[in-house]
Formats: sequence, C-alpha cells, structure tokens
Amino acid sequence: MDWSRAKTVLIISFLMLNILLGYQLWVDISEQLNANVNSAELPADKVQLMGQKRISLAANLPAGTPKLSDLTYLLRSDKRSSPKKLEKPVDSALIFDKAALVKALGGQIPDIENYEYDLHSDRDGVFVMHRMVDGRPMFNVKLELQYTSNRKITSFQQDRVEEISHGEEKQVIGSAKVVVSLIETYLDEGSVIADIQLGYHGQIFDSEKQVSAPTWRVMLGDGKVYYVHAISGEVATEGADEESGSESPAA
Repeated sequence: MDWSRAKTVLIISFLMLNILLGYQLWVDISEQLNANVNSAELPADKVQLMGQKRISLAANLPAGTPKLSDLTYLLRSDKRSSPKKLEKPVDSALIFDKAALVKALGGQIPDIENYEYDLHSDRDGVFVMHRMVDGRPMFNVKLELQYTSNRKITSFQQDRVEEISHGEEKQVIGSAKVVVSLIETYLDEGSVIADIQLGYHGQIFDSEKQVSAPTWRVMLGDGKVYYVHAISGEVATEGADEESGSESPAA
C-alpha cells in the first residue's frame, strides 16, 4: 500500500468534510438570521420555532399598543354595479404620488383624499386604496382603481362611509403577541409574513349600518390574509364569516 498516497487522500477527505460541515453551518446561521431579522421582540423559544417551521418574518413589527375603539358607520357602496368610467384616464404612476392623484381625480372620485394606497392589496389590473380613520385603514372600505394594459387608470369602484362614531376605547394587544399566536397555531411550514398593519375590520352585513373593530391584518407572501381582533385575539381569514369562519383567540 502506498501510505503516502493514502495519507494524502485522508487529509483531502477530512478537509472536504470540514468544508462541507462549515458550509452547512453557514447556511443554517444565514437562514436563521434572515428569518429572524425582524423578530427581536419575539421570545427566544418562538424564534426557535420559526426556524424549525422555516417561517420568516419579512415585515417590521409595529411598536406600541394604543387604545382604540369599535367604529360604527354608514356604508354606501357601488360594488354591485359596474365600475364607473373616468371622464379622462390618468397615468397609473400617480398612485405613488398622493397629492398628484388627488389633484387629478378629486373632481371625479368623492373623498379620494381620505383613502390611502395599499400596495399589498393590489390585484392584476386593480390598485386598492383603503378609507382612513385617524390614520388607520378600514380594511373593509375600499376604493378600487382599475387600470389598463397601457397603464392608464380608467375606472373605479368605491365604498364610502358616513356618520362615523367611536365606542369605548380599549388597549390593543401587541403585534408580537399576534405573530406568536399565528406561528404557534395557524401558519404552515415555509410561510412568509409579508406585512402586518393595525386598522379596522368587521363582517359586512346587508345593511347600511356597519361595525368595524380594531384589527391586526397579517398578510403572507402567498397572498393569504389573517385578521386578528386587536382586543380579543380572535383570528379569521380573508373572506371568512366572522361567526362561522372565525377561529380561537390568540394566546
């Protein structure tokens, strides 16, 4: 046996093994860092659970637990009719410039200054804006701007609210607690939390009078949406009936 050659082969084999193990360690650490870049406020065991389930948090966790109340309001919607045509189409790039958009469409779309663009709610051919109350979105109340293949906004459908009143204010649960509940119970392996916002949401009844509660909206990278009641912690998914489609409260 050529011991010199065998020794060289063993040294190379151990070297390759160390390189492989080092690379695997680097990959594991890199994945953990990427998954937890926004998870500083989460308990260590929940961060570990995220790693085990390969769940990543791509959104910043909003800080603070303000006091908010239910909203009672009158809803007037044109969603059951065909989109209303604009007298003059406008460039879709205006969606990124609120002042210019209001200037261009303020004479044709009522109260457009009270709506804010929501990038995460866009659909193919549709920009989605939400009615704002005290700086927070009403996720059920939308202004949808339809645009064409040549990037011109040509029509719209709008939900409008009137006579907004507030109930008793209560302190909301924090975004970290909401994320922990979803990680533990609801999210599948490999899920990506793309956005989390605090606003208002509620079941829409066949009536003008509606009620929306303080709600955390959590959107995943695959488009799935969770609504977490910001007082009780009750969880519902996009389109689910608040009674039959809701699930158990957040822990």
